[in-house]
Amino acid sequence: MRRLVLLPLIAAFAIWVRPAAAHPHVWVTSQSELVYGADGAITGIRHTWKFDDMFSAYAVQDIQNKDKGVYTREELAPLAQINVDSLKEFDFFTFAKAGKTKEQFLEPVDYFLEYRDSALILHFTLPFKQPVKAKELALEIYDPSYFVGFDLAATDPIKLVGAPASCKAAVQRPDSKSTQAPISEQSFLDGNVNYGAMFSNKIMVDCP
Repeated sequence: MRRLVLLPLIAAFAIWVRPAAAHPHVWVTSQSELVYGADGAITGIRHTWKFDDMFSAYAVQDIQNKDKGVYTREELAPLAQINVDSLKEFDFFTFAKAGKTKEQFLEPVDYFLEYRDSALILHFTLPFKQPVKAKELALEIYDPSYFVGFDLAATDPIKLVGAPASCKAAVQRPDSKSTQAPISEQSFLDGNVNYGAMFSNKIMVDCP
């Protein structure tokens, strides 16, 4: 089962790798939904994360399945549990601010893995510790160590579910110059491991 641990534990190791290896080793394509309550407050975030084919093949190689190349939700359940438990240490690679206030999350719910088109897809919901009712919300998805690379889906990277009609979402993808910026050895020696902030995917929600 130790070989089945997904990206969070790998990301932890990335802090200690040599500078030459400081680039994404796992790629995730992300789609998210902000879920609103009847009072207009945001209650949580639903994530759908699709892993790259190579990592997906590695992750499922020890799973016992009935049909070759097919993995049911039940067969993937232990792997989903390991992944979600491990992600907690890394704040689920999800960072939210309402104004200047950093928002906190509860334990994830409704999580499961599916295997489709040779890729693992992780679904989970992060409830906010307190529902967020603010005019502006900034959401970032990234790995501070930049061992895991996150790309927002080309289509529908963010949806507002049950939001007031006035609410709008805008997406800011990493600047192309930032994604090509080298990581210096001195930066590692200085102990700065928050490189992922340069490559973060940002979602801004405005509810005037």
